[in-house]
Amino acid sequence: MHKEIIAKLALLCLLAYPSIGFPADARTEKRLRELEEKQRQLERAVKDRDEVIKDLERARREARSAGSRSPQTTGLASDYPQDDFWSRYEPGNGFKLAQTPYGDLTWSAFTYARYLNQRSLDPYYTDSFGREFELDRRHDMQLQKVTMYFKGWLLDPKFHYLLYTWTSNSNQGQSAQVVVAGNLGYKFNDNFNLSAGINSLPSTRSTQGTFPDWLRVDHRTIADEFFRASYTSGIWASGDITKKSRYQLMLGNNLSQLGVDANQLDEQFNTVSGAAWVMPTTGEYGPKSGFGDYEYHENLATLFGASYTRSREDAQAQPGINSFENSQIRLSDGTLLFQLDPFDVGSQVDRATYQMASVNGGLKKCGYSLDAEYYWRKVDNFETSGPIPVDALHDHGFQLQASAMLVPSLLQLYLSGSKIYGDYGNPWDVALGANIYPFKRREVRVNTQVLYLKDSPVGYNSVPFIVGGDGAVLSIDLMLAF
Repeated sequence: MHKEIIAKLALLCLLAYPSIGFPADARTEKRLRELEEKQRQLERAVKDRDEVIKDLERARREARSAGSRSPQTTGLASDYPQDDFWSRYEPGNGFKLAQTPYGDLTWSAFTYARYLNQRSLDPYYTDSFGREFELDRRHDMQLQKVTMYFKGWLLDPKFHYLLYTWTSNSNQGQSAQVVVAGNLGYKFNDNFNLSAGINSLPSTRSTQGTFPDWLRVDHRTIADEFFRASYTSGIWASGDITKKSRYQLMLGNNLSQLGVDANQLDEQFNTVSGAAWVMPTTGEYGPKSGFGDYEYHENLATLFGASYTRSREDAQAQPGINSFENSQIRLSDGTLLFQLDPFDVGSQVDRATYQMASVNGGLKKCGYSLDAEYYWRKVDNFETSGPIPVDALHDHGFQLQASAMLVPSLLQLYLSGSKIYGDYGNPWDVALGANIYPFKRREVRVNTQVLYLKDSPVGYNSVPFIVGGDGAVLSIDLMLAF
């Protein structure tokens, strides 16, 4: 088509050429040569332009294809081909749904499907007082949890919000299936951020914002589960102490409010929890300061921290057995402190004071990680309906978690376990597992784990262990988190 246009232009120019200056034949011959040369130049220019267009189209197709395969990147939004899309994805934060001068909105989600087999557990267990119980062992498949987060700022970038819905699908049919919660906050500066709403008490590493970057999928070691506090309503401050250290302090209603209504709470508002941690070598410990070294630190990253929690608890303000993030005070054999006649002497515990301290440390380098935590708990100052055989409960324990990225960005193996030293037994657990990242990114992983329990003192529907569990448990999870 280009050649036809050029030929017609050449003919018009030839016909219109003035009839003076050269003889007709010489004049015509020279003009034809000039037009032919211009035609060749135009053809070369068109060909060059077509090649540039082809190269650009090829690059766009490759970029789109690479984006659909979710390549390993540095984690920056600028790594992603997003010119043709109306939204933006920020790894570790979610999808940006709105960004205006008045505020912004980001959406993210967490979910996983779990196959669980507890059939190898002993069918019965006996507590420290000789009472025998039959275990409700499970063998099923569940879309275990769906959590959706909506977060951002409004009117002032320092005024931020977090709203979320949280389902526990293994509790379908119960009041503990769905939670809608959130919090509001204002960041005065890097050293002081003040927030109010529902949040986890910073009692251990796992309740200090590390979720979901754990080695196990959405469950802890039994020692961490036994000693920790949980989510409650309150007010808290957080921020940097120095460039390499942070803190969080919280005042809340009780140890675990999810599943507890306001009328069940006492009037004290005296649950306090605080934590501080330092990252001395690199000033960071990976995303959310979580467990494992998926990021493959070239330089040694270290973290050391401590926490303390105190709460005056009563029987009425305890969550149900299968409530969200269940956290109840138990004896080390699994007996609920506030259950009917816990010590088998005919008396009920109405109130008690819980105190727990923990210290933790960890290191990461070149795909390897090692994290440890030690706990001390004291429960005393009992108010009872009659005499009980103890004045105080003293328990302590530890957890260890180690991992290795055998194939960077693809395959991680881990070994984790814990032990509790208590007045009513010394339970322990150990887990061997593998995390496979099929897209070579953190957002999707397949987890296979064999967990061995020895007289587990904790358990509920949302976790693979069960109170009194003794034996092996197999779980397989497909997890999505973005």
